[in-house]
Parts: sequence; C-alpha cells; structure tokens
Amino acid sequence: MKLTSGLSALTLIATAGLTPVAAMAEGEVNIYSSRHYDTDERLYSDFEDATGITINRIEGNADELIARMQAEGRNSPADVLLTVDTSRLERAKDAGVLQPIESAVLEARVPGYLQDAGNEWFGFSQRARIIFYDKQDVTTPPATYQDLADPMYKGQVCIRSGTNSYMQTLLASLVEHLGEDGARDWAAGVVANFARDPQGGDTDQLRGIVSGECDIVLSNTYYFARTFRMDVSGVTEGLDQIGWVFPNQDGTGAHMNLSGGGVAVHAPNRENAIKFLEYLSSDQAQKYFSAGNDEYPAVPGVGLSPSVAALGFFKPDDVDLSAVAKKIPTAQKIFNEVGWK
Repeated sequence: MKLTSGLSALTLIATAGLTPVAAMAEGEVNIYSSRHYDTDERLYSDFEDATGITINRIEGNADELIARMQAEGRNSPADVLLTVDTSRLERAKDAGVLQPIESAVLEARVPGYLQDAGNEWFGFSQRARIIFYDKQDVTTPPATYQDLADPMYKGQVCIRSGTNSYMQTLLASLVEHLGEDGARDWAAGVVANFARDPQGGDTDQLRGIVSGECDIVLSNTYYFARTFRMDVSGVTEGLDQIGWVFPNQDGTGAHMNLSGGGVAVHAPNRENAIKFLEYLSSDQAQKYFSAGNDEYPAVPGVGLSPSVAALGFFKPDDVDLSAVAKKIPTAQKIFNEVGWK
C-alpha cells in the first residue's frame, strides 16, 4: 500500500490501539482510497485549495483497506473510503465500515440509481462495460451482452476471470434483468465461446484483438478512451483495427459500473468527510473525472472530455445498482457452476 502525507503518525497511533488524537484535528480529512490513478492528485489539491481542509491519504487494494478498517475498529483514522465498482462498495457496506449520511447536496446531484438505498455509498464516476471487436475478422459483431453466448461466436471471445469485480457486477446485473436461470444460461454460453481461458486485465483483452488472439472482448470504456490521447503499448499500434459496440441499445442499455465512496463508520472528521463527498459531486470534480481519467460523470449534464466523447453517445442501463449489488453472491455462484475460471 502507498502511504501519503501525514498518515504515518496516525498509523502508528492506530496500531498501538490508542485514540488517534491527531486524526481529530480540525481541518483534516483522512481518505482510504483504492483508486490508483495519478490524475486524482488534481481532485485532492483542488479540494484543499477550495476548503483549506488538509487531505491525508492511504492507498491500497480495496479488500485490504476494508479489512484494515475492520481491524482498526473505533481507533480507525479513516474518514472516507473511495473504491471502484459496485461490488466493492457493497462489500464495504456489508463489512460494516461505512455509515449512512444525510446530504441534500448528494441527494440533489447524484441520481438515485447510482447510490446506496441506505445512503452508505454514492457513485461519483462511471465506466461503461462494452463490447470491442476485430473489424478485420468480425463482420457482424454482437449487439447485446446476450449475443456473446451465441454459438456463432464460438472460439472468438476473450474475457476476464469470474473472480474479477467488473465481471461479477455485470453478471449480477444480468441476474437482475434475466433472472438466475437466464443469467446461468448466458454464462454457460459465453464459456462455450471462449477463445482462451479467462486471463489478464481489460487492457490485455484489447491487446488480444491487436495480437490476433481474440476477436471479441469486453472492457471498460476508460481503458480504451485513453488511447485517443496517449500511447498504450500493444493497443495504440492497432487502434484502427478495433471497433466497439454499446450493447443492448434497443433494450436495457449498456452496463455501467461505478467509482464511488462513503463516510467511514467511525470517522473522526465526519463533517469534513461529507464535505469531501459533496465536492466530488461538484461540476469541477465531475469534469475532472472525465478529463483526467476518461470516465463518465455521475452527475447529469456535465460535459465529457474529447477522449470520452469520441466513443459516441449511448443509452446507459439505469438499473438500481444497489439492487444489483445484492445479486453479486449469486453471480459468483453461477461463475463457479458453469466453470468460468
């Protein structure tokens, strides 16, 4: 894990099991974040400049941070947990490390389907999980997620492991839309169409198209959108080869996953934590999620950066992600049952 700013002293205090008095100092907010993007530095510095509140930050794996907050208990210096994907936000809620908050700002700006029903987490940026394909080899690309299970694509699909949180949330959304039996049939059909065993990250799936190993893949949009503004090894050189489809445009719309956060259950600086979350919903921060990391804003009406806008307009799935999150254990069970490694 990466230790940033003044948290080394706080860590020693918490580890010793003593009350972290330093964390309670007025004008601070302590953030545990699994967002690993250097571009987020601008978000933090702008908040500090605007409010005078000092940000202290620990970065690490989401599961590690959640476990750390549980172990620290009431002595935890954490005020805010930031993480990516609905599954991890719900995992944090289930672990009891978040607390419900009331914020008129967040209720007004973050759409209801992008927040927890109990107000323990809120989404602040989105990524569409869409279909990419080799334009040289695929003349009729899949138009829907369901099409990925069509036998016509046998031996062509590359995809991530069933243990990946993005895939778990996608399948959970299909459980919500199709029911458990329908989602199981879909997963079994996709397994039958694998070009290779699930492996690698989203960028690796895109590289598979360029290398010729894969004809059809799933990836979050921001991994691809960044290729419009920077070199991505193994992808940029074959950019003209890659086509994309926003799935289910005549139905439910393209699946969206979230980056979001909530206030820690024992937050020593609770009001500053809420101020930080409210700042993340501001136009300034929302624009930077798009410009800095090629994500879609969560707040309606905020403009897109050129790299994101280049993907085109589409219909997103507005299913209640709080309901989807509750289907994630079912999704994992299905992956295990159909042999999706």
